Amino acid sequence: MRVTNLRAPGVRHTARSGPPPLLLVYAVTVTGILNNTLIGPAIPDILSSFGQPDSRAGLLVASGALPGIVVAPLIGVLADRFGRRRVLTPCLVIFGIGGGLAALAPSFALLLALRLVQGVGGAGLINLAVVIIGDHWTGGERARLVGRNAATLTISLAVFPALGGLLTELGGWRLAFAPYPLALVTALLVWRLLPDVELHPQPELSRQLRDAAGVLRQPLLTRATLAAFGVFFLIFGLYLTVLPVLLEDRFGLSAGARGLVLAAPALSSTAAALLVGRLRARFGGRVLVLAGSVCFAVAFTTIGLAPALGVLLLGGLFYGLGEGVSIPTYQDFVAGSAPAASRGAVVAVWVGAARAGQVAGPLAAGAALAALAPGGVFVVGGGLAVATLVAQLRTDPSLRPAPPADPS
Repeated sequence: MRVTNLRAPGVRHTARSGPPPLLLVYAVTVTGILNNTLIGPAIPDILSSFGQPDSRAGLLVASGALPGIVVAPLIGVLADRFGRRRVLTPCLVIFGIGGGLAALAPSFALLLALRLVQGVGGAGLINLAVVIIGDHWTGGERARLVGRNAATLTISLAVFPALGGLLTELGGWRLAFAPYPLALVTALLVWRLLPDVELHPQPELSRQLRDAAGVLRQPLLTRATLAAFGVFFLIFGLYLTVLPVLLEDRFGLSAGARGLVLAAPALSSTAAALLVGRLRARFGGRVLVLAGSVCFAVAFTTIGLAPALGVLLLGGLFYGLGEGVSIPTYQDFVAGSAPAASRGAVVAVWVGAARAGQVAGPLAAGAALAALAPGGVFVVGGGLAVATLVAQLRTDPSLRPAPPADPS
């Protein structure tokens, strides 16, 4: 179906006019999500290959996200000043080169260093895809396309862990890094096909940063930014770091089987993301993020206590629902609340908070694995999700139940 282009105010489309191909936007998102999804099932094999303990799993995952804490906001500022295409293309090139070279790393230390390089390139990918949607579409159409972009992300979460596990079984963990150089192809397509977008007038850098800071001080955006840290702290700390270890320790699953289990939640997550536009129109965005916290609490507790693989998979489906309704809703909150001239910076700050969660979560999970069994770490994570739910109810007046009517 052809998508009608509803151009966002404040954006001037230059010679390469019109909306970008949606498949190109989705390709950028898919490339960005490759960072940890491909190697997740291979984590135990990587640690074993280099003689590292389970507690180093968090370091391996966090290294790919660490640069994004600083680089993601910087990428957003640069994209607002110099254009999306000129900034996005080198990001993809760095990501592809760093990821490809990681397959050849002779030591764990060098692997971590190359993961850091890869993280520099990947820091701006997912947020710039959302920014591009915000540049070209508005209102309900923007919310729908952000949901579709999130569905693309969650479909990738289904495909890539399974692919990473299969590649690991076929050729060892190094083969799981083989798809990363495909980012170079995406870079070429972005340079040739992404329309030029110029934002006018271009303010001085100091004013640009002040304007973005003023937008971020809005209560809704402040809460959304804090939530980004919490959600990704739990996702990367528990699901991508601890779950592969749990699946090997408790159920003795191979890398291929671990990849299939990691992929299962994408079924429910994709369905939720595709419906998020309709759900938001009916229930409102705040109710959706509240529902996401409930799903995370149920999911992590169920996975931690699961006596059988079938019960764990059920918990995974709840995890997928939480991811599918909350992440695109937060992204749309942020993209829709920022003016065009500072949209890249504002969305990038949100992503920077998410990256901080992606780093802190795995590091905290790695430390927890040194003291607790993997199931116990998940139960603690379920408690943190409950605490997040309580905090949302206490700090957002729109989420509190209405007082009972006065019978008089």
